[in-house]
Amino acid sequence: MSLLEVKNLKTYYYTLRGAVRAVDNVSLTLQKGEVLGIAGESGCGKSTLAWSLIGYVPPPGRIVDGNILIDGKDIAKMDEAALRKEIRWKKVSMIFQGAMNALTPVFTIEDQLAEPLIVHKGYTKEEAREEIIKLLKAVGLDESFLKRYPHELSGGQKQRIVIAMALILHPDLVIADEPTTALDVIVQAQIMNLFKEVKKKYNIGMIFITHDLSIIAEIADKVAIMYAGKIIEFGTSDQVFLNPQHPYTQGLLKSIPRIRSKEKISWIPGVPPDLVRPPAGCRFHPRCPYAMDICRREEPPLLEVEPGHYVACHLIAGKGGKK
Repeated sequence: MSLLEVKNLKTYYYTLRGAVRAVDNVSLTLQKGEVLGIAGESGCGKSTLAWSLIGYVPPPGRIVDGNILIDGKDIAKMDEAALRKEIRWKKVSMIFQGAMNALTPVFTIEDQLAEPLIVHKGYTKEEAREEIIKLLKAVGLDESFLKRYPHELSGGQKQRIVIAMALILHPDLVIADEPTTALDVIVQAQIMNLFKEVKKKYNIGMIFITHDLSIIAEIADKVAIMYAGKIIEFGTSDQVFLNPQHPYTQGLLKSIPRIRSKEKISWIPGVPPDLVRPPAGCRFHPRCPYAMDICRREEPPLLEVEPGHYVACHLIAGKGGKK
């Protein structure tokens, strides 16, 4: 049984202008110990997908259709009380975008890390303190940080605390939403090395959400490329990076500077579509250099171009891709 199985998930934000289709008919699977990287431009639905996977979509958004199976339980059908008691932080936890915003400024680090152990596992403060000290060491910090407040920490230290918070109940799945944003290059490298150590030590499943494809290439086993609320390419890291099939994926990769390549850097013209009124057919067709008439009329199915490698593009359909 898969650790995570998402089937035809739809998460919309209901506004005065209409429903924003932030996640629109997304399906994916993840096995225990695997790392899935999700990439795409800002506004493509990456973070909304992450919020959906912990059943915590901010208003005015809500899950309107589909299934999210974690260890066989469909969390899309669970109420808030059940999610708090059975799923969040026990089965799946999240490293939120912006470490400072995820920490309460008026509580010490010890208080914030101890709370889930006391509430969910019934630990005493002394027992919680012992567990926290072990976890802090695992993320490269010592017990001197316990009595500090968030404003007394650097950006990298805050990110390590948030990672420790996500691991505190030893969940099966950790979702990291832009975990290296706003960090300098040196600290980014340290945090990435920490994620590799966490993956190796705890053998947990991870979903790594970022717009930086170079980070995903470093850590992910599988890669999903999102565009306008949909997954348009999915496969192993080698398949997506070495043999990209969708024009959007190809455009993203061509925009990355390469030290040893003389290939000229290019960009994708235009802007992402309005998800209240997305284009008919393929949502990428207004920006695609290969757009055909069928792209403007029909949405392309997700087709298998090689074992485990799926692409939603009419160019692939014309070459005989399999559903």
